[in-house]
Amino acid sequence: KTKKEAEDVRCDVITGLRNHAYIVNDKIKVKELLEYWLEQNVRGRVQSANSYVTYKNAATKHIVPYIGDKYIKSLTVKDMEYVLDSNVDFAEATVGLVRTVLMTAFNYAVGHKLMLSNPVESVKVSKSKQEQELPYHTRDIDSSKTLTLEQMQMLLEAGKTSRIKMQLQFNMLMGLRRQEINGLRYSDIDYLNHTLTVRRQLGKDIDRTPYAEGNVASAKAELPLKTRSSYRVLHIPDYVFESILEERAIYERNRSRRRATFVDSDHICCSSYGRPRSKDYHYVHFKQLLKDLGLPNVRWHDLRTSYTTLLLRQNFSSKAVSKLLGHATEIITVDRYGDNKNMLPDDIPELLEFIEEVKPDKDTTNLADIEIDFSDYLIS
Repeated sequence: KTKKEAEDVRCDVITGLRNHAYIVNDKIKVKELLEYWLEQNVRGRVQSANSYVTYKNAATKHIVPYIGDKYIKSLTVKDMEYVLDSNVDFAEATVGLVRTVLMTAFNYAVGHKLMLSNPVESVKVSKSKQEQELPYHTRDIDSSKTLTLEQMQMLLEAGKTSRIKMQLQFNMLMGLRRQEINGLRYSDIDYLNHTLTVRRQLGKDIDRTPYAEGNVASAKAELPLKTRSSYRVLHIPDYVFESILEERAIYERNRSRRRATFVDSDHICCSSYGRPRSKDYHYVHFKQLLKDLGLPNVRWHDLRTSYTTLLLRQNFSSKAVSKLLGHATEIITVDRYGDNKNMLPDDIPELLEFIEEVKPDKDTTNLADIEIDFSDYLIS
C-alpha cells in the first residue's frame, strides 16, 4: 500500500533469492499440494495402481480433513502432531503411512521452492500413541493376529488339498508377497540348485495420465517389483520344492488335456486352464481354512510376519532376513518383526524337526552336486 512496504517486500525477496530460500508461491493449501503431488509425482513413479490408491486414501481420509485448508507456508510442528494424534485410534501402520505421506509430499514441496523446510522432520512419535515406549528397533505383535508355530503346521497340512496350496507355502515358508507369488513362473526355478528368482509381480497397472478417471488396465498385468531389493534369489526348502514338482506335473496334464483352450503362461499359481490367479483369489479359500481349523481370523500378510519371526527366533541375522523378504534395509525388518512375545514359544521340542525341515538353509554348501530324480514327476 505504501512505497516503504514495497521496498520491504523487495528486500525480503532479494534476501530470499540470495539465500536460495525464496518461496515461489505462498498461496498453496495443503489439499492443493497433496492433489498435485499425487497426480504429478506419485502417479508417475509408483509400480501399481494399488500403491497410488494407498497414498491417495491416506491423504484424503487422514490428512485433508484436519489441515487441508491450511496454507503450507504457515504449517508448524504442532500441526503435524495434531494430524498424527487425530489418527491415533487407527492401526499403527496407518499412522506410519500418514507420516510417510506428509514427509514425502512436503519434501517434494521444499524441493520445488514451495516451502522453506519440512515441519514433519521435527515431529517425534507422541507417547499418547502407545501405553509405553518400546525398546529401540523392536515391536510387539498382537498374538491374536498371528499364528503360533503349531497353528502354522496345522494350516500347511490342511492346505495340501486346498486350491491355494502353493500360495500358502510360498507365503509361510518363503515369505513372498501376495502379488510376487502370483507372478512366479516355472522358468524362475533353478531345479539343479533349488533356488527361485523373484523378478516380477502381477497386479493392476496404473494409468500414468494425471487425473485419469479410471483404469481399464488388466488386473493381472506384469509389473516391476516394489523396490530394487525385491529382486532376489531364494533357496527353496525341500518341502516347497516337492510341491512345485507336483504342481508342474498337474500343469502338464492340464496342458495335454486342454490343448485348444489352455493358456500356456508358465505360471505356477494358475487355474486348470493355465490362467494366472488374481490378487484376491486366495481370500475365500484362506478364510475358509482358518474357520474349518478353528484358527484366529488373521490376515494373509500375517503369515509373512509369522515366517519372519520364525527365522529371527532361529537366530537368523536381521540382514539376511531382510534380503529374504526383499526389504530395502535391515531396519525395516527389525522394526516390523523384531520383538514377537508369546508368538513362537521355545518349549515345543516336538516341532523342532518341522522347523529344520521348512526353514531356508543357512548352509552355503554348493548344491550343484546333488542328484535329483525327476522321473516320478515328468509326463511321458
